[in-house]
Amino acid sequence: PRARLERVVGPHASQSTAPPWPSPSPAGLSAYTRGVIAPTRTSPVASSDAGPDVGPDAGLAAPVAEGLPFTSPWLLAPMEGVTAPSFRDLVLERLAPTELGGAFTEFARVVSGPIARKELRKHLGTRRFATPVGLQLMGSDLAGVEGSARNAVELGVPVVDLNFGCPARGALRGCAGAAALREPAGLERAVRAAVSGTEGRIPVTAKVRAGFDHADDVEVIARAVEAGGAAMLTVHCRTRREGYQDSVDWSRIRRAVDAVAIPVAGNGSAWKHDDLERMRRETGCAFVMVGRGALRDPWIFAGHGASRADAAHFLVEYHDVLRGLGASEKGAVGRVKQLLQYWV
Repeated sequence: PRARLERVVGPHASQSTAPPWPSPSPAGLSAYTRGVIAPTRTSPVASSDAGPDVGPDAGLAAPVAEGLPFTSPWLLAPMEGVTAPSFRDLVLERLAPTELGGAFTEFARVVSGPIARKELRKHLGTRRFATPVGLQLMGSDLAGVEGSARNAVELGVPVVDLNFGCPARGALRGCAGAAALREPAGLERAVRAAVSGTEGRIPVTAKVRAGFDHADDVEVIARAVEAGGAAMLTVHCRTRREGYQDSVDWSRIRRAVDAVAIPVAGNGSAWKHDDLERMRRETGCAFVMVGRGALRDPWIFAGHGASRADAAHFLVEYHDVLRGLGASEKGAVGRVKQLLQYWV
């Protein structure tokens, strides 16, 4: 398998106490008012091999925005079946905190009651980097969301993100993911539950799509997230119905930016580094979150391409890590092919 991978992309080369966060709005579910951004935290730069359960500030580089731990404006999106530690750690170890400002786990599904800390540790992995890695939760059980957020704090997670964008049918059947977009008041309650679970010790963020069947209510969705106490909102500019279609409308991100006071991260069809700055210029978003663009080019955040040797090393190491974690040969090669479909 190693030899086959190298023939595809070239020879294998060697690699050289926290302030309060925004509180839920007291104005009620229907009045989606503007929030407040918390004071800046400062975080020391530390070793990349901290223990699994550490405080939220330990080992992180200095943040670039008030109330959030991110170390640059560019963020790696949570992606189901992709941003497990096996892939995420390979990206993080290749990029400085000034290049990649934050990453997230693939979503941890809240079904009934809080997710146990043991399970959350699997999503977080064992390695720690100066770039913060947030934990993403998805579920409609509010008590479970609150308890899972509390467990995340106890594990030293620097930020909890809520998934309101997953278009998968399984999520929709459970009234989770993008299904929540149909009821903005429910979005607010879910964010409020997570904020309650963190007790103001770490920020809560949320990732949404521009709407369920249409994008008419982008502002309403954004204000609901803000009213629940979120410290940042990520807007994937497609609706649930639009899935992952090629065409995108970044003006929907601009509408969310104009509707709320909290920072907004834009998401949707940023395929090269120039797109990151262009999205910020055109929409006014504070951050850009990259999903499939990082599958096509894991170095997209740095602004420089990789050599064929670097690419080969990445793929071979990804294969080896997956095998070391117990994946079958067929499963490991399948994951590598998942990346190659974006590379070729």
